[in-house]
Amino acid sequence: MKKRALLFIELLGLSFSVMAQTMSSPDGNLSMDFHLTADKAPVYSLTYKGKTVIKESRMGFLVRPSYDFSKNFRIIETKEDASDTTWNTVWGQNSEVRDNHKELFVALEQEKTGWKFNIRFRIFDDGLGFRYEFPVQKELRHFSLNEEVTEFHLAGNHKAFWIPADYDTNEFQITTSKLSEVPSLIDEARNEALACKSPTPNLAVQTPLMLKSEDGLYINIHEAALVNYPAMHLNLDAETFLMSAHLTPDKNGVKGYIQTGSVTPWRTIIVSDDARDILASNLIINLNEPCKIEDTSWIKPTKYVGVWWEYFTGGGSTWSYTDCQDIVIGKTDYTKLKPHGHHGANTSHVKEYIDFASKHGFDAVLVEGWNEGWEDNYAYAKEYMYSFTKPYPDFDVKELQNYASSKGVKIIMHHETTSSVIDYERQMHDAFRFMKEYGYDAVKTGYVGPIIPRSEHHDGQWMVNHYNRVVEEAAKYKIMINSHEAVRPTGMYRTYPNWIAQESARGTEFESFNGIRQDHQTILPFTRLMGGPMDYTPGIFEGDLSVYGNNKAKVGTTLVKQLALYVTMYSPLQMAADLYQNYEKHMDAFQFIKDVAVDWDNTYILEAEPGDYITIARKARGKNEWFIGGITDENSREATINLDFLPKGKKYQATIYADGKKADWKNNPKDYVISTKKVSSKTVLKQKLAAGGGVAISIKEL
Repeated sequence: MKKRALLFIELLGLSFSVMAQTMSSPDGNLSMDFHLTADKAPVYSLTYKGKTVIKESRMGFLVRPSYDFSKNFRIIETKEDASDTTWNTVWGQNSEVRDNHKELFVALEQEKTGWKFNIRFRIFDDGLGFRYEFPVQKELRHFSLNEEVTEFHLAGNHKAFWIPADYDTNEFQITTSKLSEVPSLIDEARNEALACKSPTPNLAVQTPLMLKSEDGLYINIHEAALVNYPAMHLNLDAETFLMSAHLTPDKNGVKGYIQTGSVTPWRTIIVSDDARDILASNLIINLNEPCKIEDTSWIKPTKYVGVWWEYFTGGGSTWSYTDCQDIVIGKTDYTKLKPHGHHGANTSHVKEYIDFASKHGFDAVLVEGWNEGWEDNYAYAKEYMYSFTKPYPDFDVKELQNYASSKGVKIIMHHETTSSVIDYERQMHDAFRFMKEYGYDAVKTGYVGPIIPRSEHHDGQWMVNHYNRVVEEAAKYKIMINSHEAVRPTGMYRTYPNWIAQESARGTEFESFNGIRQDHQTILPFTRLMGGPMDYTPGIFEGDLSVYGNNKAKVGTTLVKQLALYVTMYSPLQMAADLYQNYEKHMDAFQFIKDVAVDWDNTYILEAEPGDYITIARKARGKNEWFIGGITDENSREATINLDFLPKGKKYQATIYADGKKADWKNNPKDYVISTKKVSSKTVLKQKLAAGGGVAISIKEL
C-alpha cells in the first residue's frame, strides 16, 4: 500500500516533503518526524513533550572525490515495527535490561546515480537512535567518505558540557559553557590536556556531548556500536546551534572506507526533563548486538590493587628496570645491566601487594613495568619496542604465579604499546598464550602517544578495528580487556562483555598533576560513562602528594568522596588505587572499599544535576546489600537520600561514611565520621557534603 501511494504521488509530481513519517516513543513523550525536503534530501526532527529537541536536520554522506550522497532521493520502501523484550546482562548496573522501542525503516534511492542506502530509526522512551545501512547493489560496491552529513540542529543556546575534538585523546578537563561560548574557550580547553593535540577544526567537540536547554531539557548526543567506522566528533555553528558529524580521518584525509552490505554506528540522542533519566538510560547498550561469547562464565567483575599509583606520586618508583637507552628488543641481555632507582615491578614488592590483596579480600593485583622495553618512552617512533613475553630480571613470573595462586589472588597483566600498534598485533597471540601459561586472565592495554608507524589516529577506522580485534581475539583465550587511551566506548561491552572496562577520559592519574577540578566527577557519568564503564581508579586516601617528595599536587576531593566514587563511577573493574600503606592508616574508612560490590542487580538514580551533584544507590548482585554514593562539586550541599528503593516491611542497618564538620577537599580532606543507623524503606536521610566531598553508605538487612 505504501509503495503504491509513493508511486501515485511521484506520478502527480508532488513534493516529497508531504511524505512525512512520524513515529512516537512507547510512552508517547518523544516524537520523531522524517521526510524528504524540496531538494529531496532526507531530514529528521525530534520533540519531547511538545518541546523541540532537534530541529529539521539533514542526513546522508559526501562520497569521495566529490559526490553529494545527501539529496535527490526517492523513497522506495518504508516499514514499521516494534519490540518489547528483556535480556539478561553478563554484568552491569542492572541484571535485567528492557528493550522497548518502535522502529521505522526507510529505503532510499538516489535518482541519477541509482545508489541506495537505508535509514533505520529506533525510538525508545529515553531517546532516539538511527543508523545508515548500505545494501549490496550492482551500482555501488566500494566507496570512501569525505564526510557524513548527519546534523543535530539544536533548538537554542544550550548549556554544554564538552571537551574539544581531538583525534588521539579524550583526556581533557570538561568545560561547561553556553554553545555560543565554545569558540572563545576551545583553545584554552585544548591547552589543558597533557597529551598530543591533533589538528581538528576549532569548532569541533567530542561525543558524548551533554546539553541542558533553557526550557529544562537534558540532551545527550553520542553513538552506539562503533564497528569498522571512525569515531564521530561534532562540528558547531555557534550562531545557529547547528551541530554536524565530523568523522575522524585517516592519514590521507579519508573519513571512512565503506563496502556495501555494511552498516554505520547508531547516532544516539537521549533526552528527558529529568537529569536522572539520562544516567538511567539503557538506549546505547540496547542498540548494540547481543553477546557473541557463548560461554561467559570466565568473565568476572573484579576489585583490585596494584603497582601503579607509586609511579605518579613522585616517590621515585620507575616503570623501567634500567636507564640504559641502547636497548634492542630481543637482543639486549638485561641480566648484564644494572637496575636503577626503585623498579616497582620487582618480585618482592609485588608479593607485598599480593599479601595485602589476599588479607583484605581483593581479587587481583595489577603490575605495570614488568616487561622488557620501558627504557625508551618514545616507542611510538619505532616498529619494535616492548616484549610482551619477556619479563625484567627482577620479575619472576613463575614464582609470582605460584605465590599469587597460593593466596587466592590473580595478577593482572599490563600491555603498554606506547601506540606501536603494528608491533603489538605482531606479538598479540604470543602475548595471550604467555598469559594463559602463567595464569593471567585479564590485561590492561595502553596506547599512549601518536600512532606514528602507521600515521593513523586513535579514533580512526583503522584503530577502531584494532581495538575490536584485540577484544575478539582475547575472548578466544578467555581473557578480559581493560583498554586505556583507546577510543571512547559505545556500548560494545554488551557484545563482548570481556571488554570489562576502558579509560578513555581524564582519570585519577591526573590528580597527580593537579589536573582535575571538583566538578569533573559530577559530569563524567553524563558524558564519558554514557558509552560504558570507566577504569577511573578511585580510592586515593593520601591527597597531599608532597609527602612523597617533589610532587606538590593535591587530590581535589575529600577522602569520603573517594569512597563515594566506587558507586557513582560505575565499573565492574574497580581499583583501590592508593599505596596499600595509606589504607593501613585508615582501616575504618577502607572497610567501605572492601565491602562495596562491583556487580549489581539494580541501580537507582536518587539525585542528579550535571556539574553539581550525583547520588546513586545500587543493589549488589545476588545479595541483600545496598550501597550509596553521593558526590558534589566545589560547593558544599545537603544530599537528600530517599531509601524507598529498599524492600518494604524490613529493617536494615546503614553504615554511613560522611565528611566531618571541618572537612574540605583543600585544607582538611581526611576529616570523616563513620556512624551506624537503623533504616527502612520509609527513611529519608539528610546528609551534608563538604566542598569537594561526598557520602558513602552501605546497607545490610538486619
